[in-house]
Amino acid sequence: MTGDRDTNKQQVVTNEGARTGRMNVESFNLDHRRVRAPYVRIADRKELPGGDTLIKYDVRFCQPNAEHLAMKAVHSIEHLSAELMRNRTDRLIDFSPMGCQTGFYALMLGVETEEFLGLLEATMRDILAATEVPAANEVQCGWGANHSLDQAQDAARAFLAEREEWETVFPS
Repeated sequence: MTGDRDTNKQQVVTNEGARTGRMNVESFNLDHRRVRAPYVRIADRKELPGGDTLIKYDVRFCQPNAEHLAMKAVHSIEHLSAELMRNRTDRLIDFSPMGCQTGFYALMLGVETEEFLGLLEATMRDILAATEVPAANEVQCGWGANHSLDQAQDAARAFLAEREEWETVFPS
């Protein structure tokens, strides 16, 4: 990843109304005005006692505070990615949406950036080929009616169209 990849944890938001000093939540220390979506960045890395490494990726589809994904798209991308990425790897721990509806967090077991980007790209292509949203029903989902394959595919298509930009978090 280019730009301030290794220093983004050092940033502290200091604008009006924003708390200064370090906060416990990593993304609260990220100046969302400086990033350029779409992008993929490592948001956190934890070394576990047994030697494994958990890596949390910020998979940002939309520009923060400027645009967001529709909730049906978010919900469907969550289901599709959680299911389809697991067809490609057993090292996906979780794929979950951001409350701001601008992207997702992917928690991976020992999957470094280059490999993750390949998995993510393949998963987005799988979404484009999907004919239904997995578990989009009242039995398997808490809000089964809140899905749209079309919206998910449109968002995945737009995200893939910017593939060359995924590694640039902070513009020059």
